Amino acid sequence: MKNWQNLGSLAQARNQNEEAEKNKPKFKIKRVYDLIIIGCGPSGLAASIYASRQKLDFCVITKDVGGMTNLNPYPIENYLGYHYVTGVELEQKFEEHFRSFNPPTIYDKVRKIEKTNQGFLVTTESSNFFDCKAVVIATGRINKPLNVPGELDFAGKGISFCAHCDAPLFRDKVVAVVGGGRTGLDSALQLLNIAKKVYLVEIGNKIREEEPIAKLVKTASKVEVLTSTKVLEIVGDNVVRGIKILKDKKQEIIKVDGIFISVGYGPNTEFLGNLVRMNDRREIIINENNMSSVPGIFAAGDCTSVKEKQVLVAAGEGVKALISASEFLHLGKANILKVVIPIKSKR
Repeated sequence: MKNWQNLGSLAQARNQNEEAEKNKPKFKIKRVYDLIIIGCGPSGLAASIYASRQKLDFCVITKDVGGMTNLNPYPIENYLGYHYVTGVELEQKFEEHFRSFNPPTIYDKVRKIEKTNQGFLVTTESSNFFDCKAVVIATGRINKPLNVPGELDFAGKGISFCAHCDAPLFRDKVVAVVGGGRTGLDSALQLLNIAKKVYLVEIGNKIREEEPIAKLVKTASKVEVLTSTKVLEIVGDNVVRGIKILKDKKQEIIKVDGIFISVGYGPNTEFLGNLVRMNDRREIIINENNMSSVPGIFAAGDCTSVKEKQVLVAAGEGVKALISASEFLHLGKANILKVVIPIKSKR
């Protein structure tokens, strides 16, 4: 099992490789496509492979390849066809398959999507503009940071956003889980049989008592719950050594070997504004055919209202979204609406 220092080196190497890939002139950028796929995690990768096989006129716009799968070195034992594979290894297989089709890929970040008479106008942060008839949004989710000093400095050096992924790296260590909501409780649960001691740090005056695992976590002998506690700073030298907190108007540093930031996550949908209907978490609401409230805009994976945020689910949703988008392109708007009934917009 790799330790987190090695994982940090791996992440750094991947970033360097991706930067090199971005700077390679692969093809001449078109400005008009039938379809644009935004995002290249499991959903976007699956959609891209299907779009390539169907020989659609499309391109992929993404910041990177693999999405959050890149951050998961822990064994995945429930992905069909694999008895044992890490997230990083699975992403490498995804990427190998993806690149075998050589899909047109633009490494950029989408700034906004606008409705036009012909379809949609997609604008990127690099001020590139692309017209298309349909869009598949597969932008995934982003972890919420603490925004405290030291958080960026110790990324990959003792800080983790995923207990499912990284808990085994802290066997018999003292760790802190920041966040007493659903995500924090789940992180603490993952660490119960692994870590030596777990501090559960919550800024509010109580943890989520209604969660089924709350009692189990609270009563565990190795868990110390710290409510009404604010994280001020993450401290260390080459790696994390402690966490500075404010409790009862007093500051102190708790010595820990690792910190799991578990204050939740949000969908990566800021660029959409109010274009499509979303739920209170700003996840894109889709119907059973992955169509949003705007005909021609389809979505898949962790950026949508689909409950389960799993790699296998995301990949399947990407396929569904692409098939629906393909039908939309081939049948035309008037006919597709008879087959794929969009959600009534309540924007």
